[in-house]
Amino acid sequence: MPSSAQPTPYQKRHLEGALAEALADTPVVCLLGPRQCGKSTLAQHAAPDRAYVSLDDPASYQLANLDPKGFVGELPEYVTIDEVQRVPELTLSIKQSVDANRKPGRFLLTGSADLLHLPRLSDSLAGRMEWIELQPFSEAEKEGAEGRFLEQWLNGTLKTEISSTVPPQKSTLPGRVVAGGYPEAFQRQPARARQWQEQYVRSIIERDIHDISQIQDGEDVGRLLEYLAHQTAQLLNVTETSKALGHTRATVEKYLSILEKLYLLRRLPAWHRNVQKRLVKTPKLHLRDSGLAAALSGMTESAWTSDRGAFGHLLESFIIQQIHIQAGRLENKPRLWHYRDKDQVEVDCVLTQGRKTWGIEIKAASNAEPSDTRGLRRLAEQTGSDFQGGIVFYDGTAILPLDRNGNLYAVPISKLWEL
Repeated sequence: MPSSAQPTPYQKRHLEGALAEALADTPVVCLLGPRQCGKSTLAQHAAPDRAYVSLDDPASYQLANLDPKGFVGELPEYVTIDEVQRVPELTLSIKQSVDANRKPGRFLLTGSADLLHLPRLSDSLAGRMEWIELQPFSEAEKEGAEGRFLEQWLNGTLKTEISSTVPPQKSTLPGRVVAGGYPEAFQRQPARARQWQEQYVRSIIERDIHDISQIQDGEDVGRLLEYLAHQTAQLLNVTETSKALGHTRATVEKYLSILEKLYLLRRLPAWHRNVQKRLVKTPKLHLRDSGLAAALSGMTESAWTSDRGAFGHLLESFIIQQIHIQAGRLENKPRLWHYRDKDQVEVDCVLTQGRKTWGIEIKAASNAEPSDTRGLRRLAEQTGSDFQGGIVFYDGTAILPLDRNGNLYAVPISKLWEL
């Protein structure tokens, strides 16, 4: 039952304001995201005076599971319930309690699975709940920076004057990519971080999968996750994956859905001028956290020089994650896609707000050239006047023009956390 939350070292999160606003006018607020990404710490920091219950606690879990209605009835008026996906039947009792008392901010829930798609939910909190998705730490949050690059670029306030070059320095990208965004990983030395990442995946397989599915043995799901770690930032071929793992296509699709619900995978849909064709074109698959992808695929910082091609895929997933996090903070949230046409001309990330379209290419190299804009120029041809601009992210230090029209630039990757 309710207990005082233990104090936890706190590092500022960009979603603090959004969480405070939701608690001020909504009866139920649900903070969703992968386990160990900082949900509990943020919830305790945002609402330190309320009662706190964790369903990871065996006694609380047993009480909630045996008598959901009685469990909720005994709670104080304002309460945080941690890891609510462990007893999804609680949502019906929470709904009944809220219908009787609709004061804002009564229930702050956290969940390590996508509650909106859990099969055992007995009722919906639609109209009573606002959900906020918390990702592992972005690079901007690690640096204590605002992380406003995407906002400034999309609204046209990004300063595009050419920055001066500085003497070349050793790249920090390999370390950032391999560390990922989980605080228990990036705060450790690389070897210790790798051990934590491997054990984290094991704990997900052994425990959390059972909370959201009827699968008793998660080993096959774990094998799929490891296989996909080698395929991150590549087109998702479910048929080939099925053959490689010896499962039916339906089984692989089911396992993919589980990994998405646990916030471990993201499918980036394909952009096409024809809206209907977007629904049938092949998505790209990204592991959300590049650190977990690196651990599962055996990639280390040394691969930055020895296997640049494979590391480039990790880097792409790393940057897509940073873009997703920054996009999630915007009032007019852009949709994210990838582009690939019949000539195999590609753009790593396409952003759209209505018809407005932007493109992003990602390079691991320390230089960028006009030839790197082939995909962006093709996207511009496809979108015409809707095309707002494109950038080539690269591991350099200067903002450089890549065309005469002034809407294609090479931008240092570090701008994602320096602005």
